[in-house]
Amino acid sequence: MSATVTRARPVERLIAGQPTSDGAGVKLTRVLTNQLQRRLDPFLMLDAFGSDKADDYIAGFPDHPHRGFETITYMLEGRMRHRDSAGNEGLLGPGGVQWMTAGRGVIHSELPEQQEGRMEGFQLWLNLPGRDKMRDPWYRDIPTAEIPELRTDEGVQVRVIAGESHGLAGAVQRDHTEPLYLDLHLPAGARFEQALPATHNAFVYVYRGGLKIGEVNVPQQRMAILANVAGSDGIVVQAGEEPTRAILIAGKPLNEPIAQYGPFVMNTQAELMQAVRDFQEGRLA
Repeated sequence: MSATVTRARPVERLIAGQPTSDGAGVKLTRVLTNQLQRRLDPFLMLDAFGSDKADDYIAGFPDHPHRGFETITYMLEGRMRHRDSAGNEGLLGPGGVQWMTAGRGVIHSELPEQQEGRMEGFQLWLNLPGRDKMRDPWYRDIPTAEIPELRTDEGVQVRVIAGESHGLAGAVQRDHTEPLYLDLHLPAGARFEQALPATHNAFVYVYRGGLKIGEVNVPQQRMAILANVAGSDGIVVQAGEEPTRAILIAGKPLNEPIAQYGPFVMNTQAELMQAVRDFQEGRLA
């Protein structure tokens, strides 16, 4: 596989996530927080969760609302059942993805279908442009076998959840935000290049091992925000002395106002207040 990147982006800064809990007490790490939403537009949030202790995840995420954005849940290990007010239901298993467009509103639950063992994965929130915030909800379960994969000459396994990598189209495409979502499995010392438009915001989160991006070492459980450099055409990463796994996420910024209150993300305070009223009066169900 030939080289594609001639001017690689450097790391702007490293971020350590904030331990927190959500749902009915599920322990997780909030990697992309509210303070980074403008910098990493169109992405609103990234949570990493992973525990061998059932008490950390067993209560799950009972019924809760969303409006105005998309949620992408990527399960590494474990089993989670999704049900929503639009009538969708699905079982998210190891290596699978659940992609949900909340649009004008949906109430859903995500509850573990296991009593023991490891539960690990990510949930990413992707903003919708103002014109699509009140569209009809949409939902898709993508089992692990339906996620396109490629292997580079250096043995890097690339799972293409969204966007495109080395000519391989991912499971999901979005015209307006153009998200790229790759899960990279790198052998020790292996190098990987990915083309990226210079205008897209991008970050890498390492969840096994460690990476080097340019002159910066990115250890496990750290997010590297990539600098937006005019004329750059991609990213180059290299695994350290042990096998490494990381997610690479990028997207085209919307450059629209963000008005958020919990699970509602709109463009104005008036729209946000309407979302809360609609939920309180049962119009999201």
